[in-house]
Formats: sequence, structure tokens, C-alpha cells
Amino acid sequence: MDVLIIGGGLGGLTAALDLVAHGYQVAVVERKTYPFHKVCGEYVSNEVLPYLRRLGADPAPLQPAQLTRFLLSSPSGRTLTAPLDLGGFGVSRYSLDHYLYQLAVARGVVFHLGTTVSDVTFDATADEHEVVLVDGRLLRARVVLGSYGKRANLDRQLQRTFFQQRSPYLGVKYHLRLDYPRDVIALHNFADGYAGISAIEDDKFCFCYLTTRQNLKTHGTIPAMEKQVLARNPLLRRILAEAEFLYPQPEVINEISFAPKSCIENHMLLCGDAAGLITPLCGNGMAMAMHGAQLAADSIHDFLAGHLGRPALEARYRHEWQAHFAGRLRVGRIVQQLFGRPVLSEAAVGSLRYWPGALRAIMQRTHGQPF
Repeated sequence: MDVLIIGGGLGGLTAALDLVAHGYQVAVVERKTYPFHKVCGEYVSNEVLPYLRRLGADPAPLQPAQLTRFLLSSPSGRTLTAPLDLGGFGVSRYSLDHYLYQLAVARGVVFHLGTTVSDVTFDATADEHEVVLVDGRLLRARVVLGSYGKRANLDRQLQRTFFQQRSPYLGVKYHLRLDYPRDVIALHNFADGYAGISAIEDDKFCFCYLTTRQNLKTHGTIPAMEKQVLARNPLLRRILAEAEFLYPQPEVINEISFAPKSCIENHMLLCGDAAGLITPLCGNGMAMAMHGAQLAADSIHDFLAGHLGRPALEARYRHEWQAHFAGRLRVGRIVQQLFGRPVLSEAAVGSLRYWPGALRAIMQRTHGQPF
């Protein structure tokens, strides 16, 4: 085949739609079966809309919430608000990924669902990859694009540096119903973490937070941690007390690493969280995954069309990925240091309330332009 994509999240699905539209044979390996939930803030910057429309994948049929304002609170409940310059939309990964998957199937993308990749090797003589699935099947592809998320066993097989370092972070996500503004994406700080809430489709909200394993270990259970830690912020206390939680157990993910990563491993191009994870505080990971897919698909197209050799393919993709995302990830890591710690969070929110230009500059440096 021409292209094998490992991971059927937003980056993998949009890249598949892009490449199959050029007439290439495209397959996707995804360990789950659609539709499924993912730990994700479920806010998408409007910078992605031109690309989705070019792909014939406008999210409008999903009736996403329209988000135009940003609210930030300190652990004590002090707040600041700002407009979202580009705006964004809120839609669940459950709905959006399934929608893109159905479009991809209809257009000829082949899916291998309910399985994972155990090994990827590059055959320099044949100038192609050999990909082994856990059930023993061997797939060959001229190009492999890895879009498999934050952390996978494949990272261990590739001996990626970040995988060998323990990360203190875990993420928790709920869907809920609540009397809350539907045009606002809000970030609420608490000790050693922060929580985001924003509207999605069907009058629901996504409530997702990042905290540390130590916070959970100290309090024993997620409900106890929420009561003893998150609820110290009065805005979070109100959400936890008044919301109707729509499924009994939250989605949880461990070992979330914000360490720098490479966007190419063993001649395999990587995009989305597999190439680098922006802090949820900056709220732009979904848009970055799709933008990375667009950059990868453009370079892969030129390679498969014979306009680039493999070294030029990798050099161009690495350059474009760094140009578009390295600075945004770096700013995200810096901004994260200001929040999640009560004293610093209070000082940061207090300062930004009287310095709106700084807040806007931070938002601009963690978001891109329409593409």
C-alpha cells in the first residue's frame, strides 16, 4: 500500500481523508472500535475549519457548540475573561472521530480495528516500511505516519527518550449537563492542577482536568480528590455539586508527558500528540493534530508523486513541523509553570486581569492561523 497510518484519532483520520482524496491506497490501524471516548478537552480552534471543509468534512452536521469567550480562574475563584480572537467549537471526540471515520470508510480507506502495532522496521533496500500487528499480520507501506496519541507501546519499541521518564500527570474527563454559559471555554485552577469546561453537542459539556498522581495517591480515590482538592476553588465546587454527570466513571489516562519529542522516528513521520503534546491549559491540541496531519499529507503526497526523495521528505516535514509547532509547545510548557500552584496561580491571574495585552499575546502564541 502507499500509506499506513498508526492511530485513528484526529490526526490519523484527517491525514487519511487528505491522502485518499489524492488517489492513494491508505490504511489505518486503530486499537479501539468506533465510536469511543477519549480523554480530551474537546475544544477545537476555528483555525481548522478551512482544512476540514476542503476535505469535505465540515463538522457542522454534528451541531457543535460555538465558543467565543475565554475565562480563567485562580484557586481562590478570582477570574478574568477575554474574547477568543478566532473562536472555536466544542464537539466530543466520540462524535467527531466517528464522523471522520465514517467519511474515510465511504471514501475507500481500509481500517484494521481492535488491534495494535507491535513492531515497525524500515527496509532500506525496498525503501518501504514493514509493520507487524500483534496478531502476527505483516503490512508493507511506502510511508508510515504515526498518529497514535500521547503514549503507546510502540514508543517503547522505538526507545523514545520521553517514554523512559516517569511523568507525574494524569488526566480525567467527564461529560455532564449543567446550567453554564455555552459560549465560554473556562479553565479553573486548583492545587497541582487545572480543569477545563466547555460546551459540546447535544446540550452537554466536557469537563476535563489535569492533576498529579501524587494528588490522587494522597486522597485515595478520584471522588475524594475532587472533594478535597478541586472543590477548594468555588467555581469548581459549584460544577461538582450541581452538574449531572452522564456516565458513572470518568475516562482516565496516566503518564501524560509534555517532554519534547521528535516528529520523525525510524523514517516514520509522526503527528499529533505522538510528535509533541501541548499542555491542556493552552487548549489547542485537537487543532494541532489536524494541522500536523495536513503538513504530513502534503509532504507525503509530494514524495509519492515523485517530487521528493525520502531524505527531502523527512527534512521538509521536520522543518515545517518545527516552524509551526515548536514555539507553541515551548510557550505552553512555560505557561504551565505559572498555573497549578496556588501562589503562582493567584499572582498570574491577578496580573493578567490588569494586563490584557499579555493574555492575548499568550493566546496568540499557542494558537495558529487558519490553514
